[in-house]
Order: sequence, then C-alpha cells, then structure tokens
Amino acid sequence: MYSQQQTVYSVSRLNQESQSLLENHFAYVWVEGEISNLARPGSGHLYFSLKDEQAQIACALFRQRALRLRFQPTDGQWVRVYAQVTLYPLQGRFQLRVERMEATGEGALQRAFAELKAKLQAEGLFDARHQRPLPVFARQIGVISSLNGAALRDILSVLQRRFPAIAVWVYPSLVQGSEAPAQLMQALALANAHACCDALILARGGGSLEDLQAFNDEALARAIRCSRIPVVSAVGHEVDFTIADFVADARAPTPSAAAELLSPEQHAVYAQLQMYRQRLQRSLAAQLRQQQAKLQHLQHRLKQQQPRQRLFLWAQRLDELEQRLHTHMRFTLTHAQNRLASNARALQAVSPLATLARGYAVLQDAEGHIITQAAQTHPGQCLSVRLAQGELRVQVLEAAPQSPVGDTTPPAPRTPKGQPRVRKKTL
Repeated sequence: MYSQQQTVYSVSRLNQESQSLLENHFAYVWVEGEISNLARPGSGHLYFSLKDEQAQIACALFRQRALRLRFQPTDGQWVRVYAQVTLYPLQGRFQLRVERMEATGEGALQRAFAELKAKLQAEGLFDARHQRPLPVFARQIGVISSLNGAALRDILSVLQRRFPAIAVWVYPSLVQGSEAPAQLMQALALANAHACCDALILARGGGSLEDLQAFNDEALARAIRCSRIPVVSAVGHEVDFTIADFVADARAPTPSAAAELLSPEQHAVYAQLQMYRQRLQRSLAAQLRQQQAKLQHLQHRLKQQQPRQRLFLWAQRLDELEQRLHTHMRFTLTHAQNRLASNARALQAVSPLATLARGYAVLQDAEGHIITQAAQTHPGQCLSVRLAQGELRVQVLEAAPQSPVGDTTPPAPRTPKGQPRVRKKTL
C-alpha cells in the first residue's frame, strides 16, 4: 500500500546509489564472451557488447586502455576482459568498464599462470619474510632487460634526471620468446657473480599475456628468490601481473616507476644534506663553545696551581697576615702599656717610697729586718734608717714601748709617733 512515509527516489539518485552498490559489491572480474555491436567513435573509446549463447552485457573500453591493446577487436571475436561491474548513471544501463582485453587464445596461458601461482604460493615463495629490503641509497643499480627495448631507455632517463651519480650496469637479455627465460636467468646469475650492484631491476614494456610469458617461468621465479641481490620486478603496465612480480622483493607498476623507487631525487637529497650540514654546524658550534668554556675553566685552575701564581697568592696572604700581626701587636702593645700605666699608678699609690716622701722612715736592724715595734730594739743597738732621700745609721739610746691603753701618764717625747727615741749619730 502506498504510504506518504516511504522514501521517493529521483531517477538520478536511484542510478547513483545503484552504481555505488554494484561497484562496492563486485571486485574486478574476468568475463569471457563474443564481441558484438562494436563501435569506434572519434573519441577513441570502444563500445561493444559481450555475449554468449544466453545473454549479453554492454561494455566500455576507454581510450587510454584501448591504446594498449595488442590486437584489433572485431565483431564475432571471442575475447576475455578484465573489468569492473558498474552502471552508467545517465542512462541507467548496466555495463562493464573494461580495463584489459585478451584474445581467447590466452585462456590456456591464464590457467597455467594461475596454477603456477598457486603452487609457488603454497611453497611460501611469495611470503614477505623472504623479501630482502631495498637499499636506502643505491650507489649501483643493475638492469636486466633488452638493449633495444623502451624499458631500458625509460629507466636510464629517469635515473639521469633524478640522480645521475648512480652507476648503472646493464645485463642484456631477451624478454620475449621461448629462449628468454634461460637468458634472463643467465643475466641474473651474472649480476650476482659480479656482486657490485645494490639492487637489480628486471624490466620489459607492456604486452599481451603471451608476450609476458617469459616472466611466468617457474625456473626464473626460483632464480629470483635465490638471488643474493634484491630484485625489483618492473614487467608490463600497471594492470599486468606476472609470477616474477609476486616472487620479487618489490614490484613496480612500470620500468620508470622502478627507477624512481631505487633513486632519490637529487634536489631533495641536496636539501636534506644542507639541513644535515646546518644541524651539524650548530651541533659542532655548541660543542666548541662547551669545550672552550671547559678549557678556560681548566686553564684557570691550572693557573691557580702554578708556583708563580701560588707564590703570588701566598705573598698576598703573607702581606695580609703581616698587616694583621702588626695591627694586633700595636693593639696588644697599647693595651699592655695602658695596663702598665694603670698598674704603675696603683703601685705608686701603695709604694713605701711615697710613704717615705711624706716624712716617714723605715728602720732596719743589722740583719735587714724591719723594725715596727720598740720592743724589737735594745739600747746601744745600731739601726739603719731609710729616708725618702738617703739613709742614716743610728744607735738606740732607749727603747720605750707604747703605753698601755688607759695609761694617763704622758709618754716620753719621741719622733715620730710610735717610734723609739733614738740618738742620731751620723755614720
């Protein structure tokens, strides 16, 4: 029942989505049939139908692909095409977009190719773990190809343009016919014997399956796998596949692409070298600055360790200590002088000489004992009297001890107080 909620497609949208479904669902397929209704418009494209006993389908082979055909298609001819299933959206027409076309005589070769591919794949000859890495920067490249073929010219042209410094060794060989596999193996063995190349290119131009049959040889495939030098297979065009492509260490869609794969672009290399040079210069400059700073530090340390410098430093230290010593000695001497003066003043205050200077005298007996009491003397005893200036020799006339406390009897006159009366006699 019709519903307003249902999606309504435009014709163009329906065709476009149908085209997407077909192209996403089907991979490229091989289809075999008879050509009919062949048309050759001025654009160079080929339009035809491919049919069998029960059905037919529209086909389109565009100009660039048509130019690669090795035969002239005609109505009624039985062919095999490699094509993508699609839909022409402007007319809503289901068709095949043909990438490659072969005459049906190649069917047996295709079956042999598939059988050999399955056999070698089962043996592990296609495993990535067996592949040798290609050189990052090849100095010498070997080319195994025909001397007269366009493939060699294309390779040399690309190498000359991209990096002419790379040396090229050419190992000539047939690349088509029954004798080609044996010559290709001989060239491969010769290149390995020379052992001067960093990589080898196995090359030839495009052609039919029969033209490329030499590169589907089992013995050649095993020789490629046993090569000690990495091999790049560059056989035919981008849509052409051979056993050599699967067993080689790398596959290039064309000989020119193989040359580009193994050669750097000289301007890019020069720019990269300039970058490395600048980086190296900056690194060296930084290291030089570090080394110079380290050298200056070591020179400074060495200068400090030199005897002359050490003597100079010690002399400076000695001068400093001498100045400090003189300063300390002056301070110590001044302090000692001040203490001496202070002690002298204190001593002067208690000195007997000061007492003598006030009129007192010091009596001593003959043995030098100080006489402090009259009882220490007796009449007739000779005493020595020390005055502030000079000395007297006297003789005791009478010794009168000091009166007891409370005695009211006037004491006998004496001079000085507390001293015995003596008769002065100059000696």
